[in-house]
Amino acid sequence: MKKLIKLLPVVLLVFFTSAFTVHKNSVENGYKIGDVAEDFSLKNIDGNMVSMADYKDAKGFIIVFTCNTCPYAVMYEDRIVALNKKYASKGYPVIAIMPNNIDVKPGDNLEAMANRAKSKGFNFPYLIDEGQQVYPKFGATKTPHTFVLKKTKKGAEVKYIGAIDNNYKDASSVTTKYVESAVNALLNEQDVLEKETKAIGCSIKV
Repeated sequence: MKKLIKLLPVVLLVFFTSAFTVHKNSVENGYKIGDVAEDFSLKNIDGNMVSMADYKDAKGFIIVFTCNTCPYAVMYEDRIVALNKKYASKGYPVIAIMPNNIDVKPGDNLEAMANRAKSKGFNFPYLIDEGQQVYPKFGATKTPHTFVLKKTKKGAEVKYIGAIDNNYKDASSVTTKYVESAVNALLNEQDVLEKETKAIGCSIKV
């Protein structure tokens, strides 16, 4: 019995280390430029399930991992709304996904998400990544973290990963709009020049 008690801390350490390693590797092994993103089916704030396959006429997608509780994400909310307003009709709708563990961040639960979406006038789906199965596949690490996908014969191909623009503090002081530049290039059948930037925001809570 004493031996078992002595071994218990070691067993727990191995368990938690293994759990952390799996999570870390899942993020590190997220999508790279040129990869084809697997479709998902996630619950929207209205209770309906949403997937990329629902968008039959879309040319691609602006996938944004965001949340209610991160100050960086909050500063980008109006800009995300503007992105959907500008590009949804052109074939690149926004799909927002909330990736946080709501036990850690209860302010990001589905009810809070619905309230936030209503107060901010979200014009796009706001989905919850229950079980946190989707964001590791993308390799998202921050809120916000953005992925621009283009529909190709292979599937939804990743064309841009990173920040929305180069000034999270002040939209009026932005000099480079990374997501807009990427989508504009794709709409004009051109290569995206700046394919990856560093996402600035809060770490995703697990």
